[in-house]
Amino acid sequence: MTTPIRIGLIQGSIREERFNDTIADWAARRLEGQGFSLRRIDPRDPDLLPLQTGDAAAAARLRERLSGLDGFVVVTPEYNHAAPGPLKTLIDAASAEWQARPVGLISYGGISGGLRASETLRPVFAELHAMTLRDTVSFAMPFDRFGEDGEMTSAEETARADAAMATFGASLAWWAGALRVARERRPYEKRAA
Repeated sequence: MTTPIRIGLIQGSIREERFNDTIADWAARRLEGQGFSLRRIDPRDPDLLPLQTGDAAAAARLRERLSGLDGFVVVTPEYNHAAPGPLKTLIDAASAEWQARPVGLISYGGISGGLRASETLRPVFAELHAMTLRDTVSFAMPFDRFGEDGEMTSAEETARADAAMATFGASLAWWAGALRVARERRPYEKRAA
């Protein structure tokens, strides 16, 4: 029996009435259905929220939650053509925990579906020696497309989103598994620039 792939599902918003919970819950159901073991990481968690003011104890708690994971999925909204500042603060509060691990990006927002936010995160994770997946899942104007049960209301849109998520999950599984084996065989060492 193989060890399940452990994924950190990172929420990208701390806003009070955020839509992030709906998208993150939707993604979690699909990822768990694909066999991933999930650990939710929410920057609005009272233990992590002090990261936003540079709290060292909150940063240590974050690094502890990120440790031992095989990869990450970030669920981000797009605010003003970029990922939210609190998400960037969370990402910047760790370093070694990201290294040699895949990061999948799920975005949502206006007409662009949050894709510009995803693109702002790619160079950030590259600098942290993480590998972002090519395939993404995005939701354009999703705010009235989900029912109270957290599922999409249109069968056609559900089929498209589920197909995108299947491709995303297969890529995540491959990269997380391959990089886990690589780290076990030869620990990753960050090279000086």
